[in-house]
Amino acid sequence: MITNKNKRLLALDILRGLTIIFMIIVNTPGSWSHVYAPLLHADWNGITPTDYIFPTFLFIVGVSIVLSFTKQIEMGKSRSEMTKKIFIRALKIYAVGIFLWLWPSFNFDSIRWVGVLHRIAFVFLVCAILFLYTSKRIQLYSGIGLLLFYWILMVYIPVPGVGVPDLSIPEKNWAHYIDSILLPGILWEDTWDPEGILSTLPSIATGIMGMISGYILLGKEELIKKINKIFFVGFTLILVGDIVQWFFPLNKNLWSSSFSLLMGGISSLALAASLFIFDLRKIQYQFKFAEAFGVNSILAYSLSSMLTVIFYSSKLWGIAFNQEFIKFWGIIGLPLKLGSLIYAIIYVFVLWIPCNYLYKKKIFIKL
Repeated sequence: MITNKNKRLLALDILRGLTIIFMIIVNTPGSWSHVYAPLLHADWNGITPTDYIFPTFLFIVGVSIVLSFTKQIEMGKSRSEMTKKIFIRALKIYAVGIFLWLWPSFNFDSIRWVGVLHRIAFVFLVCAILFLYTSKRIQLYSGIGLLLFYWILMVYIPVPGVGVPDLSIPEKNWAHYIDSILLPGILWEDTWDPEGILSTLPSIATGIMGMISGYILLGKEELIKKINKIFFVGFTLILVGDIVQWFFPLNKNLWSSSFSLLMGGISSLALAASLFIFDLRKIQYQFKFAEAFGVNSILAYSLSSMLTVIFYSSKLWGIAFNQEFIKFWGIIGLPLKLGSLIYAIIYVFVLWIPCNYLYKKKIFIKL
């Protein structure tokens, strides 16, 4: 992540780190029976603050592709060499996603072939290839085309055995139909998957929106003007997303076109605000905690899944620490939802220890 003067943008690392921190908090509460509503995904149509997190990460993937790959090209790397590394990296990220699903039992009879890291791998792969082999205009048109195609298909084209899609019911749309036929293994929701095949298309558009901000950051004007442009793009995306949601409801599970647009807008505003705070105003020290997660984001996310064996399971120690913590919290008469949140925050601090150690040693683990 670079500026015109080859200086690293702290905004990207800190914003990425914040998304990982919130991912950990919402994915590993002290108890799933006691969670504040804003820390849960929307059941179906509609959104909650938790639904902002994953799209923001994919948006940052798009920004990082433009900045990082532009620097590599300037260093003289060939497209063929970069293409090879892109496919290898995407494969590694996907493989880590499979590994985390199998961990720790390694039951190969019930593999979920899609998921968070799997989607990151696909978005990275497609956006990176688009960057190397197409122009900015084609990339923009590709993003618009994906959202329009998905909108028309999901809202207006009859589904075999169903008829006109009913977006109020999870099983009556093209995403469910294609996943149920083509997706092997088990699905997250039995009959459909929020990270399924078809809904990956609009998530690629989310990455392309990040690429647009990346190109703005490559401009030669001063940083404040870049921030203003990104802010304007964000405002426009939010406005368009709000209009589209009247025709294609906001739905994170389907990654609806309106959801993609709205989240692209919110992510743009988050990036603009981060650039203003961390790179323009230089207010950084208070956020070193998040930066430690941001520079090793995949590692932090992977550790958050792997260490649940210690902190959320009774298989290793005979007791589940999270359950004992919630029991104690209830005994002293404090709200259980608060206790569940506090335990998740404690878990974040536990994960910060190895991440901060690597950060101080300037060890950045890149797949």
